[in-house]
Amino acid sequence: MATGHQTAEFSAKFSTITFSPGPHGSTILQANIEGSATGLGAVWGTGTFVVGGGKSGTYSWCGISYLDDGEQVASNGLGTYQSIGKHRWRTQVPAVHLSDGRTLAFEGELDLVTRSWTGKLTERG
Repeated sequence: MATGHQTAEFSAKFSTITFSPGPHGSTILQANIEGSATGLGAVWGTGTFVVGGGKSGTYSWCGISYLDDGEQVASNGLGTYQSIGKHRWRTQVPAVHLSDGRTLAFEGELDLVTRSWTGKLTERG
């Protein structure tokens, strides 16, 4: 992905989902994903969601991209999700920090039934 305000498409499928007890009676949902993003190649990572029974919450992202040139770039960020319909969440991370120094904004949609996550990454700068 070139510098500037470029937009990249992101598409992934859940490979595994695990659940564990969270703070204050919540549940931690960890979704491991495998997918791809324009300019970032193959993307693997984990979204860790704090689910408290309401229509919104917080989550963290931690992942790695395997670029077409053989390099790899780690990424992480903190964001929010909110219900936008039956088993669908809108996800947002205002600052995804990449190990190469770039920062991206992420907006996506997660479909719990099809176990898919799609969205757009926009370079901040």
